[in-house]
Amino acid sequence: MPAPIRLRELIRTIRTARTQAEEREMIQKECAAIRSSFREEDNTYRCRNVAKLLYMHMLGYPAHFGQLECLKLIASQKFTDKRIGYLGAMLLLDERQDVHLLMTNCIKNDLNHSTQYVQGLALCTLGCMGSSEMCRDLAGEVEKLLKTSNSYLRKKAALCAVHVIRKVPELMEMFLPATKNLLSEKNHGVLHTSVVLLTEMCERSPDMLAHFRKNEKLVPQLVRILKNLIMSGYSPEHDVSGISDPFLQVRILRLLRILGRSDDDSSEAMNDILAQVATNTETSKNVGNAILYETVLTIMDIKSESGLRVLAINILGRFLLNNDKNIRYVALTSLLKTVQTDHNAVQRHRSTIVDCLKDLDVSIKRRAMELSFALVNGNNIRGMMKELLYFLDSCDPEFKADCASGVFLAAEKYAPSKRWHIDTIMRVLTTAGSYVRDDSVPNLIQLITNSVEMHAYTVQRLYKALLDDISQQPLVQVASWCIGEYGDLLVSGQCEEEEPIQVTEDEVLDVLEGLLVSNLSTPVTRGYSLTAIMKLSTRFTSVNRIKKVVSIYGSSIDVELQQRAVEYNALFKKYDHMRPALLERMPIMEKSASNGPTEIVQTNGETEPSVEPKHPPPVTQPANQANDLLDLLGGNDVVPVIQTTMPTKPASAGGELLDLLGDLSLSGGPAPAPAPSVPTSQPPFLLDGLSSQPLFNDIAAAAIPPMTAYNKNGLKIDFTFERANPNPNIAVITIHASNSTEADMTDFVFQAAVPKTFQLQLLSPSSNVVPALNQGTVTQVIRVLNPQKQQLRMRIKLTYTLKGSPVQDLAEVNNFPPQSWQ
Repeated sequence: MPAPIRLRELIRTIRTARTQAEEREMIQKECAAIRSSFREEDNTYRCRNVAKLLYMHMLGYPAHFGQLECLKLIASQKFTDKRIGYLGAMLLLDERQDVHLLMTNCIKNDLNHSTQYVQGLALCTLGCMGSSEMCRDLAGEVEKLLKTSNSYLRKKAALCAVHVIRKVPELMEMFLPATKNLLSEKNHGVLHTSVVLLTEMCERSPDMLAHFRKNEKLVPQLVRILKNLIMSGYSPEHDVSGISDPFLQVRILRLLRILGRSDDDSSEAMNDILAQVATNTETSKNVGNAILYETVLTIMDIKSESGLRVLAINILGRFLLNNDKNIRYVALTSLLKTVQTDHNAVQRHRSTIVDCLKDLDVSIKRRAMELSFALVNGNNIRGMMKELLYFLDSCDPEFKADCASGVFLAAEKYAPSKRWHIDTIMRVLTTAGSYVRDDSVPNLIQLITNSVEMHAYTVQRLYKALLDDISQQPLVQVASWCIGEYGDLLVSGQCEEEEPIQVTEDEVLDVLEGLLVSNLSTPVTRGYSLTAIMKLSTRFTSVNRIKKVVSIYGSSIDVELQQRAVEYNALFKKYDHMRPALLERMPIMEKSASNGPTEIVQTNGETEPSVEPKHPPPVTQPANQANDLLDLLGGNDVVPVIQTTMPTKPASAGGELLDLLGDLSLSGGPAPAPAPSVPTSQPPFLLDGLSSQPLFNDIAAAAIPPMTAYNKNGLKIDFTFERANPNPNIAVITIHASNSTEADMTDFVFQAAVPKTFQLQLLSPSSNVVPALNQGTVTQVIRVLNPQKQQLRMRIKLTYTLKGSPVQDLAEVNNFPPQSWQ
């Protein structure tokens, strides 16, 4: 068989290929020849063939069939064969393949070889791809070589020990004795690998970290080495751009950072050397900047002196003036991490940071924006907001959402006056209204509502903004809400903050009607506009025009808009006497308020006092069906229903509760007095009286007859009653839902609402499927607190799916047995 071509000739041949197909053909041809040579056990050219195979592997072609040949080369006595064999093993084998275990004995023999270069090959291979089993078997040989006097072997053994510790951390103590003399070595290669080994041990074991701090006195040794590096003269062997061995300096600084973290003594011992490094390192070359950056990170991470921290921040400030984008980015990122702890020191570089907002690099601009917001405080709010609003005007679209959100938060926290706050947020809405987050609209509405003295000024500014631009939907939504609330102030011209404008009622209605028909308006915006027009029916005299507009949208193709219009038409017709009260101006809204002393939040059936929930501002989320009508009701006649339902059917709190109440008569007789506050002797929560015992153990059965609350379309709802003990004001009602039809009723949800003088709680149902043919029932427990002993009235809402069709029905239950509420 002719001799195979050399590796150099193969490379030259492959490079002549003009197409990928031609190259692939050459590779396949050569692989076939190599396979034939392997099958014939050709020892003469095995090394050459494996070398060519490794080159093909580097090009991305499969070379797994050469794995066993690598093992044969490793077992060879020739150094050239071993070198290619170990190289092939590192490239073609890993610990996921069992083949690698076959070379354990060969590596062990080579670790004890008389030639240092063979030992070095074995150490490199073990440190590269040794599995945990191999590391356990060979750790002893590595530890012996770590103690040898040969610098060539010691540096390779130290790196191999790092790999062993990563694979088998419990072997760490084996290498502890060998580390005592490593830092006394003068060879920089041994020093470098020793620092890497010590860093790995300190990071992985708190016990080792404490040992090196106290017993080994590692910090003084590292300080001595670092000082020698700084003070040493020119050394051509280690010099990089005029700095002596920067790689070793960086490694030592990282180890010092670990040793000094949360340790006063270690931090104090390294303060002086860190100051020397920070002041003596040349910054004209990137090598010096790398050392300074590591120095800054170390100073910030240890318990350093305040002056040293200021020096570190000043170094980062100088980085911001560097022409290299990477250095500027690193400086901004580091300042962002330290701004909370050293705010005043970072403030000194505020102008440089703000200048970075004009950088062409998007990553630098983003970091500069985040850092600028972190620097905002009550003293610089006006200047910083001016710069950030200018940035918001000119920045790319991907920055606008984050920048607008940051301006909102900063303005809310540090606003010098309410007018400035409103002007700033309106500036954001007019500049980047389409990019603001969803919560910005309700937050601004709440701000405007609470700024009573600014109502006339705000509605006038928003009306002008509407005339100029209706493309910014959040701005249009806020403006519509404000015009609906304060339209009378707009028309009367009561603005004292600036010159009032002359506007007629028809002009205001024209603008709002234009929003309803505009192609730029989203369905949410149209809902705001229609609600605003409805509110103006109690503020303007053009009631007939408003009736016509509302009636038109009763047949809108948009279901949300249609529902609003139908409900508003009902207010005009059936409940016109209630309209002025329902549409009166919203009161000042608190950021956090509870529904009363009896609100309960339930999680998995467990009762806990609720943290004060945050009420959404009125008419700020039109997507929640009929939420606006709940706002009109003002909460006077609606009791909060805390319901724990099946997770597959989340209830829409606003719309469903309103539908449930509908035309429920709340005034059957003289109007009841408002419910008195709960005295301190009474449990402040509905279930507190039961909290010391199991949930149902203390329910005393009373002679209360059951009743049928609903029986229609095959669905029957029965109520059974019990009286809670020890609190007789709580009635426990258990519903039993049965189904007489031939098909199961799925997605069954039972809801209930009671007048304000009661408090009601729904527990989770036993199931959301009512079995057919009365083969089972669904039960659910209702608790009703009736402190005034008034006649119980309830409206229930039932929703379920029968034979694939959704069914929904309402019913009023007024015939409760007297024993249930007396």
